Amino acid sequence: MPLSRRRFLATLAAAVPVAAIARRAHAAAVVHLESDPSTLDALAEAVLPSSLGRAGARRAATAFRQWGAGYRENAELVHGYGTSRLRSTGPTPVTRWATQLDQLEARAHSEHQRSFRQLTVDQRTALVRAVLQGERLDRMPSVAGANHVALALIAHFYESPAAQDLCYGAQIGRETCRPLAAQARKPLPLIKVTEK
Repeated sequence: MPLSRRRFLATLAAAVPVAAIARRAHAAAVVHLESDPSTLDALAEAVLPSSLGRAGARRAATAFRQWGAGYRENAELVHGYGTSRLRSTGPTPVTRWATQLDQLEARAHSEHQRSFRQLTVDQRTALVRAVLQGERLDRMPSVAGANHVALALIAHFYESPAAQDLCYGAQIGRETCRPLAAQARKPLPLIKVTEK
């Protein structure tokens, strides 16, 4: 009896471990985000504080891409204070985020006949707000737990030392190593950078 294409694919799917497929999908999504960063950069400019400027938004988007590239499924997490329960990371969210960026791009083309990055910041913001209409927005999600790439990007930024510096208007440099002699000194104010 000849082997049909459907039976062959079913046999092949059973033979290939799901973890290998997930790793390949994650790697493909990371390559996709790195090969065409313009949509994510444009999204960062639309959803992150405008005081960052275009260069600051790009830096935040680059740090977010690096976080995504370094994400490992089933990695053990540090357990919470007062509990011994071990937790690990879930399935990669990067594949979902790459798809959502493609959907933002498609929606920009269908509504404005231009790519997402060619829209004004206000148009991008309005488009993202429409996409996030049904999302729960009363709390900041974890980066990996965010349902949409825009929320994950915001959560990633607000976990960063740059966000804390921006919030306080000072060069605090959380999670950076400072000499002991500088510990008692008040942090310097942030330097305003003007873009050309």
